[in-house]
Amino acid sequence: MNSLISKTLIPPISLSSSTRLTLTPNSLRHFKLHLPRLMSSDSSHRLFQLKLDPLTGNSEWVVIEDNDDLPDCPKEPLLATTSYLDMLNDSCRNKAFRSAIERTVTKPCHVLDIGAGTGLLSMMAARAMGLNGTVTACESYLPMAKLMRKVLHRNRMGKAISVFNKRSDELEVGVDIPSRADVLVSEILDSELLGEGLIPTLQHAYDKLLVENPLTVPFRAVTYGQLVESTYLWKLHDLSGIEAKVSDGIHLVPTGSDSIIQVKSRQYPMHCDAIREEIKLLSEPFEIFEFDFWKRPESNGETKVQVKVIDDGNIHAIVSWWVLQLDREGTVFYSTAPRWINSPASIGYWDWCDHWKQCVWFFRGKGMSVSRGEEVLLEASHTETSVSYNLNVQVPKNDTRQHDHNIRDFQLLLSPERIAIYGDSKWRSSVLAAVRNALQGRVNPLCVVVDDSIFLTLLAANLSKTSHVLSLFPGLREKGAQYLETVVKANCFSMDRVEVPEKRKPCLTLQDTRGKKYSNKLLLRFLSQVDMLIGEPYYYANEGMLPWQNLRFWKDRTLLDPVLSEDALIMPCKGILKARAMSLPDLWSSRRCLGDVEGFDHSIVNTTLGACGELPAPKEGPFLPFSIWQCGEIKELSEIFTILEFDFSKPISSCHGTAQVKFTEGGICHGFVLWVDWIMDTDNSIVISTGPEHRYWKQGVKLLSKPVAVGINGCNSNSEYGSTIVEALLEPSSSELILKHAFL
Repeated sequence: MNSLISKTLIPPISLSSSTRLTLTPNSLRHFKLHLPRLMSSDSSHRLFQLKLDPLTGNSEWVVIEDNDDLPDCPKEPLLATTSYLDMLNDSCRNKAFRSAIERTVTKPCHVLDIGAGTGLLSMMAARAMGLNGTVTACESYLPMAKLMRKVLHRNRMGKAISVFNKRSDELEVGVDIPSRADVLVSEILDSELLGEGLIPTLQHAYDKLLVENPLTVPFRAVTYGQLVESTYLWKLHDLSGIEAKVSDGIHLVPTGSDSIIQVKSRQYPMHCDAIREEIKLLSEPFEIFEFDFWKRPESNGETKVQVKVIDDGNIHAIVSWWVLQLDREGTVFYSTAPRWINSPASIGYWDWCDHWKQCVWFFRGKGMSVSRGEEVLLEASHTETSVSYNLNVQVPKNDTRQHDHNIRDFQLLLSPERIAIYGDSKWRSSVLAAVRNALQGRVNPLCVVVDDSIFLTLLAANLSKTSHVLSLFPGLREKGAQYLETVVKANCFSMDRVEVPEKRKPCLTLQDTRGKKYSNKLLLRFLSQVDMLIGEPYYYANEGMLPWQNLRFWKDRTLLDPVLSEDALIMPCKGILKARAMSLPDLWSSRRCLGDVEGFDHSIVNTTLGACGELPAPKEGPFLPFSIWQCGEIKELSEIFTILEFDFSKPISSCHGTAQVKFTEGGICHGFVLWVDWIMDTDNSIVISTGPEHRYWKQGVKLLSKPVAVGINGCNSNSEYGSTIVEALLEPSSSELILKHAFL
């Protein structure tokens, strides 16, 4: 990792006592003001890292120390959620870099490795020189730099490679390094290519750290694109167009305000092979940008591409990828192209990996209608860290998007998955039915929406003309209030019946409101009783978390227990933790334990990176969030089974459950996939599932330490298992799910 991008972490500082520090949000500002006084150059480095408690929404700052005497196997998989493990398991990547480095570093010289990670490329360079040259490894992320030192020591490379736990723009020739480097090896690339700060890093390196005309690995990168039509991709961004086909009376995007809810204009990484059957290719692949690593890059660039259309359709998106030329001669390549692309650069690159995907850029609205044989002009531009696209198409004068004055100064940006959920007719009808049933027979109900659901807020206010709605919007906050004020008229209610508290807390309690004066009568009524407490649950910007971490809803419900009426309705009424045994060979291979990586022992990093495989007992890999449908080859091996039930009519408590399940298919079991089904009504008739068949949610994956052969209805042979017992414990105090299993 190159620290030019690591701006969310406070720089390393020194403290005189504790090796771990927790800061409340209220004390964080005071801490930052006095941070310079805590810095000391003669003490061991400590780094503050933000840690989120998903069940409360609160954050704390944890100190990471740079102690050389820490044990070889850390107690926790500190870096499990990073892409390091997946990257190191990418054998095509590793072999390509090894081949290019051995072709480039042919004599003793000074090699600089920026964003060195575990030091793999540095060790390749040192080996290519027969340990006779100079290698400087720069890694800004303290936990990774510490881990790299252990890897180098394990491979007897500690004296051959100088490690600097600094940002590359903090290195100084004559102070940190003896001279400018002759060769740059670096892999600071993301799926978009530029997102990890490639351009500013190269610019500084050429200005301050490299000799004139240095050698580089990689040598060049070229980005490519292809215009596509896809109903699935369209649903991920055009809520206005989707909602026009729904007639439930709720208008998240009122007519004439189709830009009020949008996805952020950026490229979204996605495994496009998983939706190949849902994509119509509207053009051949075309080149967009060429980035030369062997010379100083420009910060910004623009290009125009005349693209010929090969089929009739609507251009919903552009799918893009890049191809690396790693050596000067052009013999070593690496490609992130989808599998439908056949080119010399992509030959041999069919191993599934998650650290680099294709990227999708959504074109606004229903897309540009095109016919086979015509040409369209694609305009592309890049900044230092991103690429953007525009189709040169004239918007009709009567298009309401040109007259969207009401939302000119406000726009609510949501994730593509959230937009697709809000546009899904089945999901909307289920939630609408649940809220309508809950409101029946209630006069002047006070309804509290505890999460960030704008849809529930509109429903509660629209379906009952006497309801009063208090929306806490713990993540959206004032953005939620601004949004409601913009759409209130189109949804036939008055803001007199809706309140969004200004208090910046995850939720309100009786103690928060007692004795305080509010101008709005709705908040005063909150002191007496709450008739309905509802949520989807959905918490803004938390889509990437594990599914059961949305049990923050249960925590919020518990905090509000003192102000609930005796017959208060809680929605959802309960949650059910579901699971299924699955074969996940691609995902397991990308997360497997490391051993020899191109001739270098990496076994020491397995626990820290959360690897699955032959870990020392009782270590197991952590739960990780994945969209299962994007995980390459998958196969269901059992029926869906229930592990835990969460009863939201009662305050939050520890939950324990056990299930025995028989396998319904033979194969290799790599782990369990878990999700939560939300039961929205007391009759258990309305269920919102977040399972693998619903592609807008992520599931939690527990990979086995070692894959297991399973059979159908009992053991088919001595080497196969016919069933498994799964035991789970959820402890609210730790916000962690513990899962144990035994094959029978």
